[in-house]
Amino acid sequence: MYQKTVLKNGIRVVSENIPSLRSFSIGIWITTGSRHEDSEENGISHFIEHLVFKGTKSRTAHDIAKEIDSVGGILNGFTEREYTCFHAKVLDQHWSLAIELLSDIFLNSIFDLNEIARERNVVLQEIKMVEDTPDDYIHDLFNQVFWKGYSLGYPIVGKKERVSSFDRETICRYFDDHYRANHLVISVAGSFDHGELIQRIEDKFGGLMERVAVEKGESPEPNPRIGVFPRDLEQVHLCLGTKGIPQTHSMRYAGYVLNTLLGRGMSSYLFQEIREKRGLAYSIYSYRPAYFDAGQLVVYAGTDKGSLKEVIRLIIEQFDKLRKERVCGEELKRTKDQLKGNLLLSLESSDSWMTRLAQNEIYFGEYIPIEEVIQSIEGVTSEEVNQLAQDLFREELFCLTVLGPIDKTELPRDLLNFQ
Repeated sequence: MYQKTVLKNGIRVVSENIPSLRSFSIGIWITTGSRHEDSEENGISHFIEHLVFKGTKSRTAHDIAKEIDSVGGILNGFTEREYTCFHAKVLDQHWSLAIELLSDIFLNSIFDLNEIARERNVVLQEIKMVEDTPDDYIHDLFNQVFWKGYSLGYPIVGKKERVSSFDRETICRYFDDHYRANHLVISVAGSFDHGELIQRIEDKFGGLMERVAVEKGESPEPNPRIGVFPRDLEQVHLCLGTKGIPQTHSMRYAGYVLNTLLGRGMSSYLFQEIREKRGLAYSIYSYRPAYFDAGQLVVYAGTDKGSLKEVIRLIIEQFDKLRKERVCGEELKRTKDQLKGNLLLSLESSDSWMTRLAQNEIYFGEYIPIEEVIQSIEGVTSEEVNQLAQDLFREELFCLTVLGPIDKTELPRDLLNFQ
């Protein structure tokens, strides 16, 4: 059963009681992420995500780790472009401990100078790890090119020179300005008593003050061009993408179907044409990041330098196919069934439910029942998919980034044209 409660200070609590589960998942979601940083602050949200686990007024980092481990639970966090989350998952009998630990790290972190120095080194190692992992790093490079001039293109982990510059005063000021009651959604799923839950959350978070809402800035516009990043690698890694649609767009369900047809799964156009029929790539897929007011549809592939132009040509060919041809009834049904199956299987754990509740609240301000989502997927027509493909797959919108042993002169702009 879904319920939503708004505390007096503006914190939104959304919950789904699922008595059949033995687990309890809770997340504190803050509607600030790398998108809300300026160029001098880039990476600070991710750095703070690390630091809150490093000690409070009453617990050391070791104390926090021991308490959650002692009940077999999970305590973690992650940062995205439009939000940050601190979350815990425990057996239902330990639900109060999950709230106690999360509230303590959120409300009482001390940001100790020694811990800041140690964790800075950890984050710098994380940045190096990403840069040393080309099939991860290419996505950061793509965003930097695609959203050039906008904070939406900043790397979530930040850059080494910026992370190295953050002092305690800057960190505390940013935390105090952004991690406030009116920026919070607390999401809960699993087996619990709702009345007790709200009382405990009110006791812990009721005193948190509001702040002026964070502005997300102007809506970004894509930067369609080719970006080449030479590096001595065995493979060439590429992202080829186009403008997408925002999270709440009326055509979002057609967008799910379009992306699934194109590159999600082993039966997708890209996987079949490029991997199965020609063996030109081990990994190839598409994905569709979506934000409050913008979106992307991106294809990733890793291939040999000698096959690069052929892989790009084949990706463009699949774009063109989706623009020109309507999906047949049987293929459309299979794709819808794939989407529905993926959705339902993903909700077999309390943490997946918790995440879905929070994202619904953050982007839509309301709960969207699973039944409504299923019906909306069922209602997608081949005409809608074709129309969306025509809107998105346009040469003037294409952006390509390439990382590997290649020079920009080898990739002329007309390479991205339809044949």
